[in-house]
Amino acid sequence: MLPSDASYGSDRSGLISGFLFHPGSRGEPLDTAAAARWLSGEDAAAGAFAWLHFNLANAATERWLGEHLGNAEAFMDALHEGSRSTRIEHTQDALIAVVNDVLYDFDFEPSQIATLWISVDARTLVSARLQPLRAIDRLRAAVKGGETFDSSVALLTHLLRDQADVLAQIVRAATERADKVEDGLLAGRIQHSRARLGTLRRVLVRLRRLLAPEPGALFRLLNQPPAWIADDDVHDLRYSTEEFSAVLGDMAALQERIKLLQEEIVARVTEETNRSVYVLTMVTVLALPINMIAGLLGMNVGGIPLAEHPHGFLIIVAIIASFTVMAARWAFRQQEE
Repeated sequence: MLPSDASYGSDRSGLISGFLFHPGSRGEPLDTAAAARWLSGEDAAAGAFAWLHFNLANAATERWLGEHLGNAEAFMDALHEGSRSTRIEHTQDALIAVVNDVLYDFDFEPSQIATLWISVDARTLVSARLQPLRAIDRLRAAVKGGETFDSSVALLTHLLRDQADVLAQIVRAATERADKVEDGLLAGRIQHSRARLGTLRRVLVRLRRLLAPEPGALFRLLNQPPAWIADDDVHDLRYSTEEFSAVLGDMAALQERIKLLQEEIVARVTEETNRSVYVLTMVTVLALPINMIAGLLGMNVGGIPLAEHPHGFLIIVAIIASFTVMAARWAFRQQEE
């Protein structure tokens, strides 16, 4: 079990959770000491493998990994690279993967996407993250629930499937939001639709940009897999990659739909703006005769026409009405043309 003096959700070495697997058996918890012995080869067992999950927010994590992990140099290089694009590489008889995932409390914010670093060889899968991620938490829940795994690559495959499931849930939730926006658009309610669609599109674009390289990288690896990966694991990994590609395709289709909805909203807003401008123009044109005549007759100078005429007011009203009717006929004729 993990020590009671945990910090940052991990023990003093940065270990969040550790499990030792034997073929056909559920994972047995590993503490830091047992994990160190396993990585050193002291507790080697035929067919057994371990999963060690670390928290990089703990300052001791990188030091501990550097001291005990066999391919620490390649793994540390991946940790310190500025690029966060998803990829998987074969180096030093191990797979080094950079996987992007959403935070555990994801709420459709572009900033709620973080990175998971993974090192996989025949005996060990090491994963490390800075913030709680949803897919890796699902994998840990499956292990704690008693699910069995035959190899470290099977763990990686399960993780990729969990990630595909999480992304599929995000696509479904985003589709529901897009459906509500579309319903509101059809009902004429577009006050907040543009902001909602903009947020959805930014999240999907960021997810697709970070995740899109993953299927291609995996397919390249699967064409020439390392010798220690079993054929069944290669098949399962290829199948999970195809599932992931299908989710990315659904995401791309949803992006295109959101783009079309945004264009429709822009067209509606432009139409309403043009209608409002037309109404204002009509009011201005119709009010022009009365404003001009009232301005002329309101000048405080001598010689104002009809000032002494007993029917001067009615005559002026008739002149204004005539000019207003003429202006209205001209304006409506311009609209028809």
